Amino acid sequence: MEGLEALSEVRIPSLKGKVSDEEWNIRVDLAAAYRLVAHYGWDDLVFTHLSARVPGPEHHFLMNPYNLMFEEVTASSLIKIDVDGKPVEPTPFITNPAGFTIHSAIHMARDDAQAVMHLHTPAGQAVSAHQDGLLPLTQTAMLVRGDLAFHDYEGVAVDLDERTRIVADLGTKCAMLLRNHGTLAVGGNVGECFVKLYFIERACEAQIMALSAGDRINNPQQGAAEVAAEQGVRGLTMAANLLAWPALLRKAFRLDPAFAT
Repeated sequence: MEGLEALSEVRIPSLKGKVSDEEWNIRVDLAAAYRLVAHYGWDDLVFTHLSARVPGPEHHFLMNPYNLMFEEVTASSLIKIDVDGKPVEPTPFITNPAGFTIHSAIHMARDDAQAVMHLHTPAGQAVSAHQDGLLPLTQTAMLVRGDLAFHDYEGVAVDLDERTRIVADLGTKCAMLLRNHGTLAVGGNVGECFVKLYFIERACEAQIMALSAGDRINNPQQGAAEVAAEQGVRGLTMAANLLAWPALLRKAFRLDPAFAT
């Protein structure tokens, strides 16, 4: 019985007051994002990853403990790692080596990449495996397609040499389809990144449903997709910061306020 009780929860000492207020707020936002990914059913056991940069010149960033489910992640359990993938402070947890490869590449190369999120949802994987990628079938897709890049599959991302190619393929864009693998988003903060990821995932889900319904697809009139893409670049960041992320944070607190400990 004692063994079962030990497995029923993970006890993690709080870091509140032991890190800067700015870092703590980023930890809370990132932990909320993990809980929301679990809530929306986007997690893949423990095998995907979200990260956020910690303030400072060292390019340290936060990632999830590899052996926690997303609904177990808290602000204090997030691991601060350096550009070599090593924990900055002692931790009982381990990190995901593939997650380190992908996230460190982008955090190191782009100062605007304050948050990076990568998923393996069935819809995201299906669209990433489709030769034409994300099609302009829905408003949701059209809002993000203009900011979308592609990276070809090279195997599980544990080869650090792949970082150069990930960065080159991403360029200045803030969304990516990792071919035959999944989706990725980049943001100026956790909220921006999560909302961008939400739009990508919803667009992929809608595309799979639309293509499954038959071949009588209605394509938008000429020029509409380009207009929507411009609107998305301008509007999604503002909508995330002012509207969607504050509401999502309230949702995370309603679901389980323990994430912010």
